[in-house]
Amino acid sequence: MIIDTLQNASKYFSVHPSFAKAFEYINSVDLANEPDGKSDIDGDNLRAIYSNKKGMTAEESIAKFECHNKNIDIQVCINGKETIGWKPRGACVSPKGEYNPEKDVQFYDDAPDMYFTLTNGQFVIFFPEDVHAPMIAESEVKKLVIKVKI
Repeated sequence: MIIDTLQNASKYFSVHPSFAKAFEYINSVDLANEPDGKSDIDGDNLRAIYSNKKGMTAEESIAKFECHNKNIDIQVCINGKETIGWKPRGACVSPKGEYNPEKDVQFYDDAPDMYFTLTNGQFVIFFPEDVHAPMIAESEVKKLVIKVKI
Protein backbone atom coordinates (compact mmCIF):
# COMPACT_ATOMS: atom_id res chain seq x y z
CA MET A 1 0.00 0.00 0.00
CA ILE A 2 1.13 3.53 -0.81
CA ILE A 3 -0.44 6.68 0.67
CA ASP A 4 0.60 10.10 -0.61
CA THR A 5 -0.53 13.37 -2.24
CA LEU A 6 -1.02 13.94 -5.96
CA GLN A 7 1.93 16.37 -5.93
CA ASN A 8 4.23 13.40 -5.24
CA ALA A 9 2.67 10.98 -7.73
CA SER A 10 5.65 11.01 -10.11
CA LYS A 11 7.71 9.21 -7.44
CA TYR A 12 5.64 6.08 -8.14
CA PHE A 13 5.73 5.98 -11.96
CA SER A 14 8.35 3.21 -11.91
CA VAL A 15 6.29 0.91 -9.65
CA HIS A 16 4.07 -0.27 -12.53
CA PRO A 17 4.27 0.36 -16.30
CA SER A 18 0.78 1.96 -16.34
CA PHE A 19 1.18 4.26 -13.33
CA ALA A 20 2.60 7.17 -15.36
CA LYS A 21 -0.36 7.06 -17.74
CA ALA A 22 -2.81 6.77 -14.83
CA PHE A 23 -1.44 9.83 -13.05
CA GLU A 24 -1.15 11.77 -16.31
CA TYR A 25 -4.86 11.12 -16.79
CA ILE A 26 -5.61 12.26 -13.22
CA ASN A 27 -3.70 15.50 -13.84
CA SER A 28 -5.33 16.11 -17.24
CA VAL A 29 -8.99 16.15 -16.17
CA ASP A 30 -11.03 18.49 -13.99
CA LEU A 31 -11.61 15.92 -11.25
CA ALA A 32 -14.14 18.04 -9.34
CA ASN A 33 -16.44 18.30 -12.36
CA GLU A 34 -16.27 14.75 -13.72
CA PRO A 35 -19.67 13.01 -13.52
CA ASP A 36 -20.20 9.71 -11.74
CA GLY A 37 -19.55 6.69 -13.92
CA LYS A 38 -16.91 4.62 -15.64
CA SER A 39 -14.59 5.41 -18.53
CA ASP A 40 -11.74 3.64 -20.27
CA ILE A 41 -8.37 5.34 -20.18
CA ASP A 42 -6.40 2.60 -21.92
CA GLY A 43 -8.82 -0.22 -22.72
CA ASP A 44 -8.73 -2.99 -20.13
CA ASN A 45 -5.37 -1.78 -18.82
CA LEU A 46 -6.69 1.39 -17.14
CA ARG A 47 -10.28 2.22 -16.18
CA ALA A 48 -11.60 5.22 -14.27
CA ILE A 49 -14.57 4.98 -11.90
CA TYR A 50 -15.95 8.23 -10.47
CA SER A 51 -18.38 8.31 -7.57
CA ASN A 52 -19.92 11.01 -5.43
CA LYS A 53 -21.93 9.47 -2.62
CA LYS A 54 -22.60 9.46 1.08
CA GLY A 55 -20.10 7.47 3.08
CA MET A 56 -20.81 4.33 5.08
CA THR A 57 -20.38 3.45 8.71
CA ALA A 58 -17.31 1.40 9.59
CA GLU A 59 -19.54 -1.63 10.11
CA GLU A 60 -21.11 -1.27 6.64
CA SER A 61 -17.71 -0.90 4.98
CA ILE A 62 -16.10 -3.78 6.88
CA ALA A 63 -18.95 -6.01 5.65
CA LYS A 64 -17.40 -5.48 2.20
CA PHE A 65 -13.74 -5.85 3.31
CA GLU A 66 -12.18 -6.60 -0.08
CA CYS A 67 -9.11 -7.16 -2.23
CA HIS A 68 -8.44 -7.84 -5.90
CA ASN A 69 -6.25 -10.31 -7.80
CA LYS A 70 -6.16 -8.83 -11.32
CA ASN A 71 -6.11 -5.11 -10.62
CA ILE A 72 -4.34 -2.51 -8.53
CA ASP A 73 -6.57 0.28 -7.21
CA ILE A 74 -5.43 3.89 -7.24
CA GLN A 75 -8.05 5.63 -5.09
CA VAL A 76 -8.07 9.44 -5.11
CA CYS A 77 -10.06 11.58 -2.70
CA ILE A 78 -11.39 14.47 -4.79
CA ASN A 79 -13.64 16.12 -2.24
CA GLY A 80 -14.45 15.19 1.33
CA LYS A 81 -12.85 13.11 4.03
CA GLU A 82 -12.70 9.32 3.58
CA THR A 83 -11.54 6.85 6.20
CA ILE A 84 -10.36 3.44 5.00
CA GLY A 85 -9.66 0.27 6.95
CA TRP A 86 -6.69 -1.91 5.93
CA LYS A 87 -5.15 -5.29 6.71
CA PRO A 88 -2.52 -7.34 4.87
CA ARG A 89 -4.10 -10.21 2.97
CA GLY A 90 -1.65 -12.68 4.49
CA ALA A 91 -3.01 -11.88 7.96
CA CYS A 92 -6.66 -12.49 6.96
CA VAL A 93 -8.05 -15.84 8.08
CA SER A 94 -11.77 -15.68 7.24
CA PRO A 95 -12.55 -15.48 3.52
CA LYS A 96 -16.21 -14.72 2.84
CA GLY A 97 -17.11 -17.05 -0.01
CA GLU A 98 -14.97 -17.72 -3.05
CA TYR A 99 -12.98 -15.28 -5.16
CA ASN A 100 -15.20 -13.84 -7.94
CA PRO A 101 -13.04 -13.67 -11.11
CA GLU A 102 -15.66 -11.74 -13.13
CA LYS A 103 -15.76 -8.92 -10.58
CA ASP A 104 -12.15 -9.46 -9.46
CA VAL A 105 -13.04 -9.38 -5.79
CA GLN A 106 -12.46 -11.49 -2.70
CA PHE A 107 -14.28 -10.52 0.48
CA TYR A 108 -13.14 -11.28 4.03
CA ASP A 109 -14.89 -11.44 7.42
CA ASP A 110 -11.73 -10.20 9.14
CA ALA A 111 -11.42 -6.78 10.78
CA PRO A 112 -8.94 -4.11 9.67
CA ASP A 113 -5.66 -3.79 11.57
CA MET A 114 -5.57 -0.02 11.04
CA TYR A 115 -7.49 2.95 9.69
CA PHE A 116 -6.32 6.07 7.87
CA THR A 117 -8.09 9.10 6.42
CA LEU A 118 -7.70 10.66 2.99
CA THR A 119 -8.63 14.26 2.23
CA ASN A 120 -8.73 16.31 -0.98
CA GLY A 121 -5.77 15.60 -3.26
CA GLN A 122 -4.53 12.53 -1.40
CA PHE A 123 -4.45 9.01 -2.81
CA VAL A 124 -3.86 5.43 -1.81
CA ILE A 125 -2.66 2.56 -3.99
CA PHE A 126 -3.93 -0.89 -3.06
CA PHE A 127 -2.09 -3.94 -4.40
CA PRO A 128 -3.55 -7.50 -4.37
CA GLU A 129 -2.12 -8.07 -0.88
CA ASP A 130 -4.02 -5.08 0.55
CA VAL A 131 -7.47 -5.87 1.95
CA HIS A 132 -9.40 -2.63 2.32
CA ALA A 133 -12.70 -1.24 3.62
CA PRO A 134 -13.23 2.12 1.86
CA MET A 135 -15.82 4.92 2.01
CA ILE A 136 -16.10 5.25 5.77
CA ALA A 137 -17.40 8.79 6.12
CA GLU A 138 -20.11 10.80 7.83
CA SER A 139 -20.81 12.93 4.77
CA GLU A 140 -20.56 12.81 0.99
CA VAL A 141 -17.24 11.87 -0.63
CA LYS A 142 -16.29 12.39 -4.25
CA LYS A 143 -13.58 9.98 -5.32
CA LEU A 144 -11.90 8.44 -8.31
CA VAL A 145 -10.77 4.81 -8.48
CA ILE A 146 -8.37 3.90 -11.28
CA LYS A 147 -8.29 0.16 -11.94
CA VAL A 148 -4.79 -0.76 -13.15
CA LYS A 149 -4.56 -4.20 -14.75
CA ILE A 150 -1.69 -6.29 -13.42
